[in-house]
Amino acid sequence: MKPLQSYQSLILRLPVFLVIQLVLLSGVAAQDLNFSQYFNAPLVVNPANTGFNPDYDYRVGGNYRNQWASVGNPYKTMGLWGDTKLFANRFENGWMGLGGSILKDVAGSGSLTSTSGYLSLAYHQMLGYKSLLSAGFSAGFVTKRIDLSKLDFDNQWNGKFFDITLPSNEPFTYSQTSYLDLQMGLNYALFASENAYFNAGISIMHLNKPLETFFSPAVSDNKVDMRYSFFANASIKVQDIWIVNPNIYYSRMGNASEVVLGFNANRDLSGDGMQQLILGIYYRNKDAAIPVVGYQIKDLKITVNYDATISSLKNLNGTRGAYELSIVKHGIFPSSSGKSVKCPTVRF
Repeated sequence: MKPLQSYQSLILRLPVFLVIQLVLLSGVAAQDLNFSQYFNAPLVVNPANTGFNPDYDYRVGGNYRNQWASVGNPYKTMGLWGDTKLFANRFENGWMGLGGSILKDVAGSGSLTSTSGYLSLAYHQMLGYKSLLSAGFSAGFVTKRIDLSKLDFDNQWNGKFFDITLPSNEPFTYSQTSYLDLQMGLNYALFASENAYFNAGISIMHLNKPLETFFSPAVSDNKVDMRYSFFANASIKVQDIWIVNPNIYYSRMGNASEVVLGFNANRDLSGDGMQQLILGIYYRNKDAAIPVVGYQIKDLKITVNYDATISSLKNLNGTRGAYELSIVKHGIFPSSSGKSVKCPTVRF
């Protein structure tokens, strides 16, 4: 999770060298993935999800999250992504997927901004008629910058207030740092029947453990820890009018970990699946309860959620944690002529 803005006045009294190290060590994991709707940001969760879209040829999506606005300047996370199938009609029992994503995270007043872009490639192989194994790899370029003019330093405290005319005496070498980032993942799906589907995947991010610092190597050689993630989900049709989607997500990076679990339920409103109401509830361990509501019309799905804080932070923000919006569009290329679906799926 990101450092609390309510503690900003206290933090700024620490040596800024320590502050930056705390931000990099405690905030990197959150900036990797900070979407409660992780299931609507598939390429961010696992590169093996690239092109994993049995019913369609392509999909595009956007995610926006606004966090902690009630305790100061909000943290904003934005993402755009898209993927498509490759060689779907050339391989009898498999296909490839190609995708890309752009992420931007603005911490608080804008002092720390992260921008990243990734390209991902995956291969999906049918194992018999009811299961699918996928492997994916992604490479990206990450840039982080800090606006030093918006920071106050311990050496600028004159006993009454921070005087920006005083020298900071901090060993900054850069206001921007950039690096190559590598990820890989596996994904397995079991299509048990027309009414039940199960899926699980694992991924490793920051395979190359890139260097991330605003200081010279002699001062700091902070490297980004590898991040391990696991997810599992299912789709189960109930009475032909509901499809229930239980989900669980676990991620660990260094000493920090995150668990999110819950479910969505899609209600057929039109009798043919063309219009669906989406309702759900999720729980982030020791942090938030997350109600979800959405609407799908044909191939366009819009989903919103609200993170209601249940941790001790609720005393500061009145349980007002974050809100999030995702938009996902699926499609079939005219040239596919109905050949897109290669395995059974759960649908209305």
